[in-house]
Amino acid sequence: MNLNSLVKIRKPRFFLPLRRSILSFFSYSLNSKSTEAASQLINPTVVHPAAIVHPNALIGEGVNIGPFCTVGSSAKLGNGCQLHPGSHVFGNTELGEHCVLMTGAVVGDNLAAGHTKIGDNNVIGHHAVVGVKCQDMKYKLGDECFLEIGNNNDIREYASVHLSSKSNDQTIIGNKNLIMGSCHIAHDCSIGNNNIFANGTLLAGHVVVEDYTHTAGGIVVHQFCHIGSFSFIGGGSVVTQDVPKYALVAGERAELRGLNLEGLRRNGFSATQIRSLRMAYRRIFMPTDANSAHFEERLVEVEQDEELGNDPVVGSMVQSIRDSFAQNRRGICKFRHFSCS
Repeated sequence: MNLNSLVKIRKPRFFLPLRRSILSFFSYSLNSKSTEAASQLINPTVVHPAAIVHPNALIGEGVNIGPFCTVGSSAKLGNGCQLHPGSHVFGNTELGEHCVLMTGAVVGDNLAAGHTKIGDNNVIGHHAVVGVKCQDMKYKLGDECFLEIGNNNDIREYASVHLSSKSNDQTIIGNKNLIMGSCHIAHDCSIGNNNIFANGTLLAGHVVVEDYTHTAGGIVVHQFCHIGSFSFIGGGSVVTQDVPKYALVAGERAELRGLNLEGLRRNGFSATQIRSLRMAYRRIFMPTDANSAHFEERLVEVEQDEELGNDPVVGSMVQSIRDSFAQNRRGICKFRHFSCS
């Protein structure tokens, strides 16, 4: 957001949608031709008389603030933002350019110290709540807490996204995520890019979600779990351990059910890459007999295989599995002998 383009609103009446009254200001020093040119450059900000905008708020060009909206003293709204009727921006909150707050949306929190920073082209849905105090008993009133959201995210109706629980951490959401209705992203979560969270996806605190993941509806993810890139979580699942990259998990206590083959195809993985991943998955998770090698030995076998060991996507999956057993991690979801086909 270009802060140089921001202006302070002293009286909301100044920004009523009367373009000719703004242009009249220039008529004293500009001739008719220059006034016509100026009219093409000026993009007036419009504030409805029923809106409450603090005089210290910084408002960009072309902002439209509807009736019954509230904009607090520390708020910064970038160029082209739209606040639909009854939406609110509180606290130390910065909206990038062309963000849209639907009716009833609340962004920021007057009661919680900290900062909410939202990038460009984000939509905050009807009655969604973004950047408010976390639901963590360890939180201490007065601690600075942070939320940072990237660009081009669609956060739908009744979703909630919370500030971090402490000053040395932050809640992060990347770019191009679709967060559907009634989802919850708790304190200190880290969300990557291009993820799709279906309705009722609930992420507890400190959950890490990488890129291009997809959840079905009504799923729950336990605190501190990691969800690997290109994975899929089946509807109604309770995830209590890590989900490796490229995997599909499902179940009341989520278990590995194979690879997310449809997701891999949709995201441009080649037939050769998918074939290599299937071979590696079978060797790691689907031993052919009870006397097969230990889990760690099976990982080593895949890494040392002449064909599979040199495939980057296989290496990425194996590394994702190994990382899940690192200190302070939760290990991977249990696995059963289901076919990858």
